[in-house]
Amino acid sequence: MSDLPPLFLDLAIILVTAGIITVVFKWLKQPLVLGYIVAGFFIGPYFPWFPMVNDGNSVHVWSEIGIVFLMFALGLEFSIKKLKKVGSTGAITALTELFLMFLIGSSVGRLLGWQSMDCIFLGCMLAISSTTIIIKSFDDLKLKQQKFTGTVTAVLVVEDIVAVLLLVLLNTISVSQHFDGAKLAFSLAKLVFSLVVWFVFGIYLIPTFLRWMRKYMTEETLCVVAVGLCFLMVVMASAAGFSTALGAFVMGAILAETIEADIIHKVISPIKNLFGAVFFVSVGMMVDPGILVRYVVPILIIAATVVVFKSMSATIGVFLSGKPARTAIQSGFCFCQIGEFSFIIAGVGKSFGVINPDLYPIIVSVSIITTFVTPYMIKAGRPFYEKVYTKLPARWREALDQYSNQSKGSEHGASLQKFVKKQLLIIFFYGIILTAISMISFFFVKPLLNGWIVKENGVPSFWGNLIGIVVTLVVMAPFLWAIAVKQVNKKRIKKLLAIYSHSRAVVIPLMLLRYFTALFFVGLVLGQYMHLALGFIFVLAVMVLITVMFSKRANGFYHRIEDRFVTNFNQRQAQQSFKIPESLEQNFLMERIRVTQYSPFVGVSLKEAGFRQRYGVNVVSVERAGKVYDLPDKDTVIMPLDRLTVIGAEDQLSRFRADADVEPEMLIHDHSDNELNIYRLVIVPDGPLCGKDFIRSEFQKTYNAMVIAIERLKEGASKSDYMLNPPANTIFTAGDIVWFVSPEEYTIARFEKK
Repeated sequence: MSDLPPLFLDLAIILVTAGIITVVFKWLKQPLVLGYIVAGFFIGPYFPWFPMVNDGNSVHVWSEIGIVFLMFALGLEFSIKKLKKVGSTGAITALTELFLMFLIGSSVGRLLGWQSMDCIFLGCMLAISSTTIIIKSFDDLKLKQQKFTGTVTAVLVVEDIVAVLLLVLLNTISVSQHFDGAKLAFSLAKLVFSLVVWFVFGIYLIPTFLRWMRKYMTEETLCVVAVGLCFLMVVMASAAGFSTALGAFVMGAILAETIEADIIHKVISPIKNLFGAVFFVSVGMMVDPGILVRYVVPILIIAATVVVFKSMSATIGVFLSGKPARTAIQSGFCFCQIGEFSFIIAGVGKSFGVINPDLYPIIVSVSIITTFVTPYMIKAGRPFYEKVYTKLPARWREALDQYSNQSKGSEHGASLQKFVKKQLLIIFFYGIILTAISMISFFFVKPLLNGWIVKENGVPSFWGNLIGIVVTLVVMAPFLWAIAVKQVNKKRIKKLLAIYSHSRAVVIPLMLLRYFTALFFVGLVLGQYMHLALGFIFVLAVMVLITVMFSKRANGFYHRIEDRFVTNFNQRQAQQSFKIPESLEQNFLMERIRVTQYSPFVGVSLKEAGFRQRYGVNVVSVERAGKVYDLPDKDTVIMPLDRLTVIGAEDQLSRFRADADVEPEMLIHDHSDNELNIYRLVIVPDGPLCGKDFIRSEFQKTYNAMVIAIERLKEGASKSDYMLNPPANTIFTAGDIVWFVSPEEYTIARFEKK
């Protein structure tokens, strides 16, 4: 028998140790993520009194897979619509926090006497929060459905995007020792381009594919397909030069818009938990007590800086974005740690040799300390608000509340702004799609045509190029139509020109920009394939553009594409009973809450439960066994695993969720002691049961027993027949052997006396 690879022993050590320590942490009522980190320290290279992991490289690969699944699960809980609502909040908060923490972090490095490059890298490392730590803490503390967590998620997404840019910037600085603005701008443009293309094509294709395959899907096949799509996007993101975490998040966000999202999240949760545990254990393995002792003062100073100033800067950012003080404080207290991106940034500096090698273990130690603090800071957000903010002078609170509720500008200015924003969005959105089509045509279609038609078949290159032009422009046609004439409301344009004297300088250039953008892409395709004179390209481009603009077929084709995209994008939302108007969204939420079998409401009618009286929430629908019952009757009985769609305020839903979605104190209950006993009784001719049926004998009521079988010998037969679960009109006859069960202790004599 061949020897097992070291990975088997390593996984056994990792998982057994993590399992035992997390049980202890659960008993101590501490977050599980802290238990994983402690387990990692015990099996790491710096704790010699415990079995140690042998193959560190394999464990590192598994931890990378853990990040992928953690980010994939985060994407499944993400909503592009929510990001659109809090997009400005996320951007303002993230940029405010990143700017302040970079200044504070680099200043702390200077106070510690470090070199300039160490200070720059330290500022960047302290600027990025840990998405995995925060999301894991939300999961452990059961806060994922809180309203402020949507704001936190939006900020984390923006931070991850900025982190990608920071990696590019720091790579450039490490190599050239100077700032390369052009390379940073190119990286930003590439990132935005990739995200738009992935989301557009993903939301158009993937929900359609899942809808076609829905009747053939089981939980097993859906899990395989979902994980396969996740890793496909990870590979694509890596090939484009981005992090694997970003690719996993993007695919999760795409699948989050499908109606399969809840089931996918359910089936991948065990995988996420397994690999996520390996990731957090691997972080704990990097804790070096020697470094902790040698740099204990800088580590404590940096950790305190992160906990205090990072929370403060995030709170300021959320408040500046217009959120109320309570949301700002609760959200800000979540950003009190550094994590995986900080490790990557430290690794970049270490690999190029531009920072002190000890900075890496220092940052890991700071991350461990701040990870321990994170759950407690998250829980402290609301009490801090209630104890501190409510005691501020009244005029201060009024001023802060007035700022968060202030108006966003005049109605007329908003109308013109909305028009300009919509036109620029059309140019940007369809420009990216047309750019993607052009790149596919130039880098894949053209080489294929030149190799297949021109070289192999001896066809003149003119015909290959002509086929390429026709195919590319046909695919582009609906999007060229959209970028040129979509949402061009002539009446509204005339109204804007008549009302605003200065709008002519804005409206007319915008419309011309749309037309020339369409012309540019047509000319780009012709020039790439034909290399014709500029005049011929321009004339032909105008002719093609006119044809596209007035083609009903292109118009209809575009609308079919758009309808499919909108349907896919909104199909999960369409499962809801109704949509809360924007005017009510600030005060009310609609949420689906699962009723577990341990809930006190199981077996209780809606009238008896009194949800409105107890919690102030209303049940608008009940989903049971795949069927949705809207506006359920008050006599509807709640069953285990029902999904109730409820509407109410954030605090009301939080209290209701705590009572409805109850976890058992023990996952496994021991039923080794049988509560029922089985007995065998022979019916005698003169007995009290002979000649009676079940109903007249009142067998179950009289004897607290249930007949499960009767063994009866028919005339002329040598073998008895068994009647399993006999009907109620079965008559006991002499010689019958009756098998019954009962919780009571019986003897035959006692039974006959009853």
